[in-house]
Amino acid sequence: MRTQRLFFIVAGIIMSVFFSGCAGTPPQDLGIHEGQLKSCPNSPNCVNSQGPTNDTEHAIAPLSYAISRQQAHDALIALLQDWPRVTIIDQQDDYIRCEFASAVMGFIDDVEFYFSSPGRIDVRSASRLGHSDLGVNRKRIEAIREQFAAAAH
Repeated sequence: MRTQRLFFIVAGIIMSVFFSGCAGTPPQDLGIHEGQLKSCPNSPNCVNSQGPTNDTEHAIAPLSYAISRQQAHDALIALLQDWPRVTIIDQQDDYIRCEFASAVMGFIDDVEFYFSSPGRIDVRSASRLGHSDLGVNRKRIEAIREQFAAAAH
């Protein structure tokens, strides 16, 4: 009994050390640069509404709204604050950056929203680590779009 308990304690410590490395290092080049969000890498773990529309692997539609920009901003912040495992990192009048953590392994995805023009919010969502995200970033943005549309139209 004592050996089994010791095993679980040691295994827990090893697992927590291993999984703490799943967050990765935050990118230093996120944000708006000359009116653009960072491009997606070649890997299939990123979507971006400002990328080439013929890049079907990475292209995604921007979010849209029919209310004032401030109302849309407030609605998006409220939605993100209610989303599980989200940390808002940066919040400006025309830009929101947040981190989404996966439930099991704690992998971090960096998600950005850019209020680029009236009625339009460009979005970029990318995994920090790994090659494929199995469509998680796209599914997340589409779920946010659906919830946001209810509040912003």
